[in-house]
Parts: sequence; C-alpha cells; structure tokens
Amino acid sequence: MILSDTRILEEIEKQTIKIEPYNRSELGSNSYDVHLGKNLAIYVDHVIDAKKHNEIEHFDIPEEGFVLEPGRFYLGVTEEYTETHAHVPFLEGKSSTGRLGIDIHATAGKGDVGFCGNWTLEISVKVPVRVYAGMPIGQLIYFPVEGEIEVPYNKKKGAKYSGQPNRPVESMMWKNKF
Repeated sequence: MILSDTRILEEIEKQTIKIEPYNRSELGSNSYDVHLGKNLAIYVDHVIDAKKHNEIEHFDIPEEGFVLEPGRFYLGVTEEYTETHAHVPFLEGKSSTGRLGIDIHATAGKGDVGFCGNWTLEISVKVPVRVYAGMPIGQLIYFPVEGEIEVPYNKKKGAKYSGQPNRPVESMMWKNKF
C-alpha cells in the first residue's frame, strides 16, 4: 500500500517524513517530486573496481545546463534532503524524465526506514540529454512498514550512506567483506 497525499501530509506533520526544501505544489496524489541538485560526479578511473575505494570528480551543472552522454555513468543528487522514520521510501523516475531517456537509478531506488540525507542518483542516458540544476528528476513514494523496526538505518552501526550530503556519494562497496 502506498501512502496517499493526505497520509504524506499527516506524516510530515508528525515529522516521520521530512523533506527540505518542502513545496506543497510538488506533492502529487501519492508521491512527492524531487529535483536534480546542482552537483554531478563521475568516476575518475575508467575501470571501477568493487574492492577498492574509487574516487569521483565533482562538478557543478552550469546555468546553461550540462549534456549527459550515453555510455557514461553519472552520479547526481537530489536537491531535497529527506528523512523517513516510519516508512520505506522509494525513489522512482518521473515519466517526463524517462521520456527524455534518463534513468535515475541503476538499482538503488529503495531507501530504508531511518534514511536521512540527500539521495544519490545513478544516472545514465539513452541519448545525449541536456539537464539543469533544479529540474524535476524523480518522485518519492512511501510504503508503510509491517512490524516494529529494531534498528533504523540512521542508527545502524556501519550504515555506509547515512547522512548523505548535498553532493553525490560514490559506492562504498569496498567497505564490505568479500
């Protein structure tokens, strides 16, 4: 079951959902629209190694926009900082974004109860697309949780992505033992 606009508003009032900046006009009937932050990043090395800490290079999107190219992998970030303390947030692309050939996440569309931060976007495109800071990029939907949460994400020891800043964050796979 997905939370409706009325339920999202109730949860914002109870502070179990936090969105900053919040704009009532971005609330749909069962989702909240999020926007592309001003910062993008690319991996420095051509080959990304899952066992090492891969460096990324950050850059700001200029006012005239930035052209994303097919065959490149970009990390972006949402303009919005969010907290979710009682629901499972999912970040999905907007249909308008998809119709431009933009994918906003490779696999990481689900957040955890207790996630606090800006969302890092895993962006790829089918064709060259000029993007702009502040453009609508995705939508958050919220699912209720069945049962008690023993340890929320923001209190989990070793939570690799808790408190993400308003800049893209690289993969922390290298912190896993394998």
